[in-house]
Amino acid sequence: MRRLVQVVTEQYQIWVRGIHGIAHWGRVLENGRRLAPLTGADLRVVELFAIFHDACRLNDGFDPEHGPRGAALARTHRREIELDDVGFALLLEACDCHTRGPRPGADITVQTCLDADRLDIPRVGQQIRPELLFTPAARDRRMIGWAGARGARMEIPLVCKKEWS
Repeated sequence: MRRLVQVVTEQYQIWVRGIHGIAHWGRVLENGRRLAPLTGADLRVVELFAIFHDACRLNDGFDPEHGPRGAALARTHRREIELDDVGFALLLEACDCHTRGPRPGADITVQTCLDADRLDIPRVGQQIRPELLFTPAARDRRMIGWAGARGARMEIPLVCKKEWS
């Protein structure tokens, strides 16, 4: 995964230490790692989503096509991504729909990816809205409290220091 993070950061168009940068990816990763065992999501997909979902943003503001661009970037690195075809399709779907929401009946892995991202919204001064989360695990007040506090503090996760550096 370290190599993929390096590849993504090398092509990243905005400040890698900004609100959609590497610390955000790390918090999304850690949120997802907590959620996946509770939801039954494919952990590897959730981990890769953390890296690719905001990888192709053009700015930190309104950029509704950044999710599909992140999916396209993942496609270009298919050989380096250790997922079977089903998992890879879920990764692409999660990246593609994270700017507009999932299709009805979306797979639990896609829902978990989106929740892992939405739990980090306090980093931009917004409160987590449980009604906008997809899984009961993400709506749990303890999960919201833990993830929300980390996002509000703009915490730099250990994964950024240990696994990705």
